[in-house]
Amino acid sequence: MKKRLNYSQLPAGLYVVSTPIGNLGDITHRALEVLTKADVIACEDTRHTGLLLTHFGIKNRLISYNEYNKLRHTPEIIKLLSEGKTVALVSDAGTPGISDPGYYLIREAIAQGFRIFPIPGASALLAALVVSGLPSDRFAFEGFLPKRAGRRQKRLKALTHEPRTMIFCESALRVKKLLEEMRNLWGERKAALCRELTKKFEEVIRGTFSEILEAVGNRELKGEVVVVVAGTGLRFETIYEEPD
Repeated sequence: MKKRLNYSQLPAGLYVVSTPIGNLGDITHRALEVLTKADVIACEDTRHTGLLLTHFGIKNRLISYNEYNKLRHTPEIIKLLSEGKTVALVSDAGTPGISDPGYYLIREAIAQGFRIFPIPGASALLAALVVSGLPSDRFAFEGFLPKRAGRRQKRLKALTHEPRTMIFCESALRVKKLLEEMRNLWGERKAALCRELTKKFEEVIRGTFSEILEAVGNRELKGEVVVVVAGTGLRFETIYEEPD
């Protein structure tokens, strides 16, 4: 049996806790402390977070907090905070508040004057950026693009002249279509397709849009995917632009 962690009491407030994006070894000691001692853990999927807690021998109260119930459950969590409770907010993987409903709760807690404690850790977008080989001094996180074709095309066209490195999230089933759409609108650019980062079948494919599509071929991709794309003006023959 795993030994239960023993930590001192936490100050009251909302703790935004980063959890592993794949490899469970990436969790931090501070994250384990908060997950152990918080009065309640608000999570996207109680089953998913339950498995994480079980792995580390942690028992705690879980409540569901996701895109579908955020309007209903936010007042409940705000009430807990008003009673001086400690609430840990987690997503299914990575840092809460990034492309997930955690932002809504964080904003409400700030508006009510409660303390917010960031518990840093894994982030898929930063992991993809640093292994892409593309400039990382300035970047734009675009998250998931709209699924509707018209809105999706409009957003991509608006990014045509974006000079910063861009980071996108996409379904593995739709990522080849995304690369084709980008190539058709922007022409060839350097990019990196990052799949299943930190997991057993981690894969990073770097090259132009066409080179990545050729490398993928007819394979049916699975898992979590992040696409990193060079901003406009980056020359193919260099990784970093010459300073002005």
